Amino acid sequence: MAAEELSRCGWSEGDPLLRTYHDEEWGVPVEDDRTLFEFLILEGAQAGLSWLTILRKRAAYRLAFDDFDVAKVARYDARRIERLLGNEGIVRNRLKLAATVGNARAFLAIQAEFGSFARYQWQFNAGKPTQNAFVGRGDVPARTELSDSISKDLKRRGFSFVGSTIIYAYLQAVGMVNDHITSCFRYGPVQKLGRRSFGK
Repeated sequence: MAAEELSRCGWSEGDPLLRTYHDEEWGVPVEDDRTLFEFLILEGAQAGLSWLTILRKRAAYRLAFDDFDVAKVARYDARRIERLLGNEGIVRNRLKLAATVGNARAFLAIQAEFGSFARYQWQFNAGKPTQNAFVGRGDVPARTELSDSISKDLKRRGFSFVGSTIIYAYLQAVGMVNDHITSCFRYGPVQKLGRRSFGK
């Protein structure tokens, strides 16, 4: 079956960039800290915007934020934020940019405490993705008890732009929950992907 004929989650239709992201990344369990940091920042940047807008700016974000090297981003100062405010390739919101730097510092603190951000994050799910079985897009929640718990703990640790709705979108992106609808061609393959090493 041709790629364009496959059944997908409705939100991914209409743009090749969304379709590629849906087919290759969305819902795949992530345990690499750099990738987790990238998605955490991009999901926060999306607040009030569409995910397609952020995907179109993703390459610019990687250039602007040293390929999401968390240690480098944590060292950004006020002058660097001012330069970023002049970067037309990213979302030029002072609060979001300041949050990126603050979140990088909080991210490093978690790495120091747990050995990795992935280990910290996956403990909330006992190391295993939540396998949902939603039939339609309208069945998918905007937040859950899991996202509530992680959001609350991240805020306690000094993170910002990590409300429960943002965190749930993040959990979908990095595969802590499988929210592909059951008719989507990616539902089964993603369901078979598990991460158990962080649940020990």
